[in-house]
This record gives sequence, structure tokens and C-alpha cells, in this order.
Amino acid sequence: MSPELISILVLVVVFVIATTRSVNMGALAFAAAFGVGGLVADLDADGIFAGFPGDLFVVLVGVTYLFAIARANGTTDWLVHAAVRLVRGRVALIPWVMFALTGALTAIGAVSPAAVAIVAPIALSFAARYGISPLLMGAMVVHGAQAGGFSPISIYGSIVNGIVEREKLPGNELILFLSSLAANLVIAGVVFVVCGGLKLWAQGAVDDGTGDGGGSPAPAADNPAAAAGSPSAAAGSRAAGAAPVPQKAAPRPAELRTAPAPATGTPSPETTSLTPARTATLTSLLALVIAVLVFDLDAGLTAITLAVILSTLWPEDSRKATGQIAWPTVLLICGVLTYIGVLDEMGTITWAGEGVGNIGIPLLAAVLLCYIGALVSAFASSVGIMGALIPLAVPFLERGEIGAIGMVAALAVSATVVDVSPFSTNGALVLAAAPDVDRERFFRQLMVYGGIVVAVVPAAAWLVMVVPGWG
Repeated sequence: MSPELISILVLVVVFVIATTRSVNMGALAFAAAFGVGGLVADLDADGIFAGFPGDLFVVLVGVTYLFAIARANGTTDWLVHAAVRLVRGRVALIPWVMFALTGALTAIGAVSPAAVAIVAPIALSFAARYGISPLLMGAMVVHGAQAGGFSPISIYGSIVNGIVEREKLPGNELILFLSSLAANLVIAGVVFVVCGGLKLWAQGAVDDGTGDGGGSPAPAADNPAAAAGSPSAAAGSRAAGAAPVPQKAAPRPAELRTAPAPATGTPSPETTSLTPARTATLTSLLALVIAVLVFDLDAGLTAITLAVILSTLWPEDSRKATGQIAWPTVLLICGVLTYIGVLDEMGTITWAGEGVGNIGIPLLAAVLLCYIGALVSAFASSVGIMGALIPLAVPFLERGEIGAIGMVAALAVSATVVDVSPFSTNGALVLAAAPDVDRERFFRQLMVYGGIVVAVVPAAAWLVMVVPGWG
């Protein structure tokens, strides 16, 4: 048995054990990286740790630390109230506002994880307060980021168009951008309907503090679109592919349990007023946006620095913030990505891609490359995968049997829509940012939803973009 095949089988075993024995998958993946890297690939410790996502570790810790402080001093409550006022109490519009906001950020040049790191904590705090499915809100944020991710001036768009030009393939920047925008818009619409968005419309407007709304929102337990834990939410999760959870679920591990969201009503003065601590926190969040988008500073390091400043000035608000950093999520994501790094180091990903590229049927090779892009990108860098797969597709694209423009667009869509996976950077940020949820259950929902996207979208992208022969 080849080393590459052994490494893939070990990854399957890690998934099975983590699912059936409730062991943190990240811890299992670290052990697998040590075993496979040392015994099969003959890597030393430096080679094994080469895949450790140090930048993602800092982003997860920094962003969750900063927003834990924002929750402690009431800044997120103030932002949620401001969002409700912005849409005049129409809660159903907020997921689409978040979709558009992250899409605009990436379209003008923000890196997708940076946009998600900025928007997701606010969006998911809103979801917790108004009983919206966290899966719905998280998916809207991630798909929004990818919808704008391939504009001609975006990071993803510039990289992919550069690869196409370097490989001397036909390209069309507008088709690439519109393909990603349309795909993510359609997926967001489906998720909105399946996860209870129509029920949010049926509620009408809530009281936004101006007296124009239609009443206060229902408590999370009574809301038809309630978040994790209610019977109707479980039904919505089943519709989205998540496993149903009984109303009286078995106890979860202590580190993954959080208290349910409190019932909410008409905003109180404590929620709507700006204290010095909230003003400073809002200023810090604005500084984070400017630092990331304008000065291209690292989001994680910037967030940690701002959190430390706030902690020093208002220690009473920040005393428990470090305990609210999503440490189990950090372990899970860093462990899995370290193992994927071992696979990359030992050539497993290249081995699989070259095997597909040698298939003599161009259309079959095209759909398999789309699936490889989706599967690997669910655990690794989307741009890195596109950078590897587009050159692999060059030999049969040069024959003229497959349209290059459509193939590149299909690969781009397949490799990025799967970023809702909890193992990708964007999915991990959503998982870490969600307050007042059962993280183990939310993780499983994201994993199932990510699996559905991996199974369906590459085939759909291939059918719509490759089979007609664009370019």
C-alpha cells in the first residue's frame, strides 16, 4: 500500500473515532500527524509542524478574545440594536445585510477570512439574541464573503487571473466574478429558505426602539425560527442535513457547553446607551477594520493588541474574557490542519491530482478535479488548491476539448464555496464566534452542511460551467 493511500485512510479513521467516541478531532489529528509523518513519511518534528496554522491560531484567539470583551461590556448588544434600527425592525433582512457587507469587503480587496473575522461575531451575536439559526447566519456571512471574492480587484480574483495569465490560458475576469457571485447567491437563498428565513419574514417587524416595530421578538425557546435546541430549529436542521438532536439531549462535554440565550424584549437603556467602555470597544473594532483593510495588518495580531489595551483599561469587564476564547475549536482546527499539512508535505494531494489529470476522458477528469478542489479546500487553503489544480488542468485544456474559462470558473467556485466547513478558516471563525450555542452540535451542523456543499456544488458547477464549453 502506497504512503499516500495510507495517509488518506488514517484521515478517515480520525473522522470515525472522533464521531463515534466524542474525542476532540484536533487531538486525534495531532496524534495522526505524529504517527503518519514520523513512521510513514519519515518527517522530523520540524516537517510535521510545518503545516501548523500559526496565523489561523492567532486569528481565532485574537478575534474571539476581542469579541468576548465586547460581549462582556455590552458592545455587541449595542451593535445588534443598531442593526435592528438600520432595517427598521425587519429581522429577516439582517442575514442579507451581513451577506452584502462581507461581499462588499472582499470585493474591494479584503482577504476572505479577514472579512469573516470582522462580520461573523456581530452577525452571530444578532442571531443569538433574536433566535435565528446560527447555521443560517454563519452560512450567509461565509457565502457573502465568497460572493465578492473574485472581483477583478479582489485578492482571490487577482491571484486566479494571474495564474491563468501565467499558464497562457484564455481568461475572462467578469465571468469568473459573476460565476462566484451567482453560485453563492443561489446557495444563500436556498439556505435562507431551508433554515427558517421565511418564518422570519412572517414575524414582521420587531420593536427597534423607535416605536415603529411590530412588537418585541419572541424568546429563543418560543420563536418559530429559534436557534439550536428548539423542536422547530431541529426540524430546520434536519432539512439542512444536520442530525436531529432530542429536546433533552445527553450532557455535552463541559468545555463545549454554553448557557442558552436569554429571552429578549424591547431594548433597555442599558443596551442602547454608549458607555466609555463601549465607545472604546467600538473604536477598537473600527481600528481593526482599518488596520486589516487599509494597512494590510494581520487580523489576529491586531485583535489581540486591541483586546489587551481594553483589558488594561477596563479589567473588570475583561476578567473572564480569556476563558471565553474558543480553545476547543482552536485545538480542533489546528490539529486537523496540521495533519493536512503532513499530507501536503508527503505529496498526497499532488499524487491524487496527477492521477486524475492522467484520465483520458476530459469531462470526467474535469469533474474529478472539481471534487478534489472542493474536498481539499474544505481543510486547506482555497487559493493554494486553485494554484495547484489549475496547472494540473492545463494539459487537457490545451487540447481544446474543455473550455478553459468555464473550467477555471468551476474550479474557483468548487474550491471556495466549501469554506463553510468548520475545518476551513472561514468556517472555523464562524464556529468560534457563535455565542450561547452548543458548540459540539453547531460543529456537527457545519460539518454536515459542508459535506452537502462538497457533494453537490462541484457537480453543479461542472454541469453549468464546464459541459457547455465556455471559452
